[in-house]
Amino acid sequence: MSPEEKELLKRSVQLAEENNDILRSMRRSMRLGRIMSIIYWAVIIGSAVGALYLVQPYLETLMGIYGGAKSGLGGGGDMSGLRDLLNGL
Repeated sequence: MSPEEKELLKRSVQLAEENNDILRSMRRSMRLGRIMSIIYWAVIIGSAVGALYLVQPYLETLMGIYGGAKSGLGGGGDMSGLRDLLNGL
């Protein structure tokens, strides 16, 4: 093997090692990005579920008030219940 061939072989090995390092760092950054994306969506979904859990008693109260108002007004599409309610004031 001539000295030129040895030099080319050394350069080839050096480039292959450098490419391998670059590919490993790219794979590492992709893996980290994927993990961060999963954490991001877990926080968003978890906060939405947590907010719904905290707001649920207020929603139930509002639904109860709405149901009471609906039954107090007659519950139908006619306005007679509203007239009766206003006449009672």
